[in-house]
Amino acid sequence: MTDPYYSKVAVVGAGTMGNGIAQVFASTGSEVLLIDLDAAALDRGVGAIEKSLGRMVKKEKLSQADADATLSRVGRATSLAEATVQDLIVEAVVERPEVKAAVFAELDRVAKPEAILATNTSSISITQIAASTQRPDQVIGMHFMNPVPIMKLVEVIRGHETSDATTKAVMECSAALGKVPVEANDFPGFVSNRVLMPMINEAIFCLMEGVADRDGIDTVMKLGMAHPLGPLSLADLIGLDVCLNILEVLHAGLGEDKYRPCPLLRRMVAAGHLGRKSGRGFYEYES
Repeated sequence: MTDPYYSKVAVVGAGTMGNGIAQVFASTGSEVLLIDLDAAALDRGVGAIEKSLGRMVKKEKLSQADADATLSRVGRATSLAEATVQDLIVEAVVERPEVKAAVFAELDRVAKPEAILATNTSSISITQIAASTQRPDQVIGMHFMNPVPIMKLVEVIRGHETSDATTKAVMECSAALGKVPVEANDFPGFVSNRVLMPMINEAIFCLMEGVADRDGIDTVMKLGMAHPLGPLSLADLIGLDVCLNILEVLHAGLGEDKYRPCPLLRRMVAAGHLGRKSGRGFYEYES
């Protein structure tokens, strides 16, 4: 383990992305405060980290001692008011602008003046989020990929006022985590989801219109385009509600019909068929 780039980090939101981000920081030596207003969600998040580390031990990618040390560096809190001493705070709450704005306004109030406030948003404007703070030059996008402990990419997105110093620090921090940071500017969907989501959306249109069944669509993309996962399987992994949210941001922000969410996607989200996390999406999953 190398010395951490930031010794103290807070992660807001203990869901799939949040607990993965917390694990990665803790595994490289940072003392991490995982914050979620829901104590039960916090318990699930820490449990997910423990299970993830256990899988790595079982695969002999990590020693039990290192797994225990990583877990010991993850603290818990149910209030943003406890994020007062961290050098970097990474927000990973639900993909809704009004929720993120409220979180950032409160973090801006309680965090130390020099702290960088990063968002793991997958599509919402960094500039818009930064506007709810008094430190827009210290607000930046730090978009990890799922599953966070495995995927190498971090999309680093500059808002309109994000400073060079903030960008440099987050690029260097991402590299210190063993990730590959790629800088992008603040456009809807950034690079990753502006390219990915129309493909997933078109795959859903193909399914809705009967061009092929779910296995056929995914097999064509896996064997024909060398994708490790087909687009429908990937949508289930991401979460169909997340896919819908991102497409709505793209459609509103860019105003082009090619980003219009497929009606089948809307219907499935309304039915609660959200993919892996709900046990049913385009495929069925055991709990």
